[in-house]
Amino acid sequence: MQKFPMTAEGLARLEEELRHLKSEERPAVIRAIAEAREHGDLSENAEYHAARERQSFIEGRIAELEGIIPSAEVIDVSKLSGDQVRFGATVTVIDEESDEEKTYRIVGQYEADTKQGSISISSPLAKALIGKKLGDSVEVPAPGGSRAYEIAKVRFV
Repeated sequence: MQKFPMTAEGLARLEEELRHLKSEERPAVIRAIAEAREHGDLSENAEYHAARERQSFIEGRIAELEGIIPSAEVIDVSKLSGDQVRFGATVTVIDEESDEEKTYRIVGQYEADTKQGSISISSPLAKALIGKKLGDSVEVPAPGGSRAYEIAKVRFV
């Protein structure tokens, strides 16, 4: 079984999502299907078809989470330190072209959320940053051409 690196917070979020799906979403969709069945002809019942589609999504996500969670290898980021970028690091980079500063946390692939500032360890940026130190420059391939970043800060939270 292949193991995936993950932070403790990321694992807790996935476990909470699984609990929520099993204890709240699944029973709710079963009730919705039962209610829709009571309305008669299922072939033209939009509520029934929507509920069945929702049920399919929920069951698929439950199966996915039940496959991911046992494969998680939790890495305690609080025990890490230094100025070298590794899994779990929160890295501030400066775009060498625009001087724009951005901060990212490098996390496992199943917990990454760019809107929250976390990127997957398998993303091009994270791959370029891993192993580099404070002050290093990295070249990152991007669809619009390579981008160069300088590592301005590395911390472990």
